[in-house]
Amino acid sequence: MRKLLAYPLTCIYYLFFGLSLLIFHPIQWFCFNVLGYKAHKKSVDLLQFFLMRCINLLGSSHQFINPYTLDNSQPVIIVSNHQSMADIPPIMWYFRKHHVKFVSKKELGKGIPSVSYNLRHGGSALIDRKNPRQAIVAIRKFADYIESTNRAAVIFPEGTRSRDGKPKPFHTKGLETLIKHIPSAVIIPVTINNSWKNLRYGKFPLGIGNKITFTAHKPVKSSDFDTTEALLYHIETTIKNSIKT
Repeated sequence: MRKLLAYPLTCIYYLFFGLSLLIFHPIQWFCFNVLGYKAHKKSVDLLQFFLMRCINLLGSSHQFINPYTLDNSQPVIIVSNHQSMADIPPIMWYFRKHHVKFVSKKELGKGIPSVSYNLRHGGSALIDRKNPRQAIVAIRKFADYIESTNRAAVIFPEGTRSRDGKPKPFHTKGLETLIKHIPSAVIIPVTINNSWKNLRYGKFPLGIGNKITFTAHKPVKSSDFDTTEALLYHIETTIKNSIKT
């Protein structure tokens, strides 16, 4: 019965999801080209709010747990596990005061209304995962941007989403580069749970009735650790120890 109900709800979801992307694409263009960065950023934030409401159409909800207060006068690195594309809007929305930017694969930089435009023009880094040299150069440039603007970099060290919620090994080269080139950054480990259930049946129908949780753990700085290896180990274990499978 649950899967049967998922079919009509998925149709409704895709209708409103697609409309949201199509409507906000020209809005983003106008804001970016006519009104400037601040207006563009607000339009992107509003898009994330509507994309989260699209997830609600599936009977799913979001819970964001963050008992820690963090001002926006310093750069931030948000490190998270990755379970589905539904991870993105809540991270952007709940951390919006930090001007969230992503390290993303270059394939997402074209062909997707609104999403590709923001990745290309909003300050994110697009990397070629088949070209490590290009990826590291792009991440270094991105890190310099985050350091100089006191904004937030989001990276998913697993490299790709987990299809069953079980964490994948962390590939830490990109994260190491961010840590090295954003020395003043506050690092926030984040654990995502149940997002993968949106794709438990595949892309059609989508999973319904899921409570997706985002848990922000205690912020740390690289200066809190004797070595980068110790910092990376702390980040990975903190995130993975809170994943419920």
